Amino acid sequence: MNTPQENGPGLVEFVTLMAIMTSLLALSIDAMLPALPQIGAELGVENENHTQLVVSTLFLGFAVGQILFGPLSDSIGRKPAVYIGLMIFVLGDAISILSTDFNMMLFGRVLQGFGVAGPRIVTIALVRDKFAGREMARIMSLIMMVFIIVPAIAPALGQGILFLAPWRFIFGFILSLAVTAFVWFALRQPETLPSSKRVSFSVVQIFASIRETCVNRTAFGYTIAAGLVFGAFIGYLSSAQQIFQVQYGLGERFPLFFGSLALAIGGASYFNSRLVIRYGMRALSWRALQVLSGVSAVFYLITFVSDGWLPLWALMLWGALSFFCIGILFANFNALAMEPLGHIAGTAAAVIGSLTSFVSLAFGVYIGQIYSGTALPLIGGFAVLGIASMAVMLWTEREEIQA
Repeated sequence: MNTPQENGPGLVEFVTLMAIMTSLLALSIDAMLPALPQIGAELGVENENHTQLVVSTLFLGFAVGQILFGPLSDSIGRKPAVYIGLMIFVLGDAISILSTDFNMMLFGRVLQGFGVAGPRIVTIALVRDKFAGREMARIMSLIMMVFIIVPAIAPALGQGILFLAPWRFIFGFILSLAVTAFVWFALRQPETLPSSKRVSFSVVQIFASIRETCVNRTAFGYTIAAGLVFGAFIGYLSSAQQIFQVQYGLGERFPLFFGSLALAIGGASYFNSRLVIRYGMRALSWRALQVLSGVSAVFYLITFVSDGWLPLWALMLWGALSFFCIGILFANFNALAMEPLGHIAGTAAAVIGSLTSFVSLAFGVYIGQIYSGTALPLIGGFAVLGIASMAVMLWTEREEIQA
């Protein structure tokens, strides 16, 4: 179980295929950002903030899909679950391409989010089927190294397509990548869950797992804490295009600035992997929350007294520091929430991911919708949600966190 299966892909091919399927979510979000003004204009959106729903509705579908595809893959096998997810994703993408009004676009985005939950969730289970222990950690790290590159280059990819063609061609590119992944996965990846290890799909079991997650103090607390932090990040994804392209007038340079901030999260993942064994997940998470909340509070006050204006270099400094902290929290909060649920790891991962997404969606949409021409709502949202996450972490631990 430590090596790729016979007649299956080799290690490099396997990691590349898994990274592509995992990256469909990030690509579907970040490649769209430069096109939001054109999408809004063509589909008759009057309130500029409403174009942010192109981002947030995808997360809505993703939140629902996660909780279903994990148990589904345990029941019918990994490959059929991926097929179903990718087919729904392609359908949603096609609806977005053909959309004639904004509601049709949003419906397509919900389907995209729901469908992409399949390959995103099942990929983790598939890696767990094939590898164990440190080898699994190594494979997941390799996949994440590829995955981290996507948010950095996706806006530039979207911008590049806009130079040559209308915004619908961005959806077309993503659709072609999904079809390629489907065919590649079907031809090269063997099934990793034998029939003898499959379990019946049970709605009762899903609700039992939700209940167990919610009544377990550690699992529930860190799920909520992760949702609060990710909510701030969704607020950023929703309003980044308006902040960089409209407020700061960066125009076609927007992908460069967006991508550089995305790399801060990748740097944090590497930093965390080097130090987490020595200092522990809780201590690193607590420090990251302190820095995130403190830095955001200071920059909020500076922005407030400056009538909502920060020099671009100051905004980028705030973003780099904040996203570095978020990268550490992303890595640790999910692992902390999973710690007491190892006996239902597959379903628990889906439940925690879904609950985290629902919490983050509520706060992220709110932050995005109160955008009013300055970065104040975004920076303030990071400060408030960071402090709230600290409070939840304190409640969860109910013990002194080492200073």
